Amino acid sequence: VQLQASGGGLVQAGDSLRLSCVVSGLSFSNSYMGWFRQAPGKDRESVARLTLYDVTTSFADTVKGRFTISINNGMNAVHLQMNGLIPEDTAVYYCATRSADSCNYSLPSEYSYWGQGTLVTVSS
Repeated sequence: VQLQASGGGLVQAGDSLRLSCVVSGLSFSNSYMGWFRQAPGKDRESVARLTLYDVTTSFADTVKGRFTISINNGMNAVHLQMNGLIPEDTAVYYCATRSADSCNYSLPSEYSYWGQGTLVTVSS
């Protein structure tokens, strides 16, 4: 199983970025996807979660209303659209996946596979 994350960069406050995560080696439609971020000196935290078979999404309160998720089933890709970026969004962003069931998973330890991370830096 491989996850390839991309799309990070240096932007100014108020700008937008779209992160992408391409998944290979597992059943994409039966997966549960998560986007996490880790700022320097802080724990890794959940940003957004997605159940692919019914497209149920969940977002952290800190990004709700600014971040959205979209899916490209043909490419086995999940995109995290980040609008209205603020300096506090600066972090390394990771995508992760696990098998889906009826539960929601927000802890990093609950995910089986991880991408390599992509750095997002938001300047004020």
